Amino acid sequence: MEVKNSVVPNKSQMAGFADVGPDGPIYMVNLLKFKDKAQYEDGRNTDLTGEQAYALYGESVTELLKEFGGEAIFGADVERLMLGEVEELWDKVAIAMYPSRNAMLQMMMSPTMQEIGQHRAAGLAGQLNIETVIPTNSKLLG
Repeated sequence: MEVKNSVVPNKSQMAGFADVGPDGPIYMVNLLKFKDKAQYEDGRNTDLTGEQAYALYGESVTELLKEFGGEAIFGADVERLMLGEVEELWDKVAIAMYPSRNAMLQMMMSPTMQEIGQHRAAGLAGQLNIETVIPTNSKLLG
């Protein structure tokens, strides 16, 4: 299994947003890897680490999620790999809930997201986003 972190979706991943998707909410699991030092596209000089730049994005996106009916569910530092093998661990895990795939797309295209996205891009070395849903017959969460 090859694992490749990215900062933006590829063409087929973006096209997937046009699919209707599941009924009900989606839960996006974000595996985040930060740059040692933030690097802004406009070349500005900064003393921020990648994690600090991403934190600026995180504060704003948490509020933006609410405007689109979503919410930040969970965030934590990655401590260790307990099972399996990867070349390099991610730094943080975050889970966000969106009421639908379309709501996530609308949020991604919003002017606010375009504005705050500079901090995300400056801080991230890459990430994996995994779209998940809770099955209607799931007994795992009660």
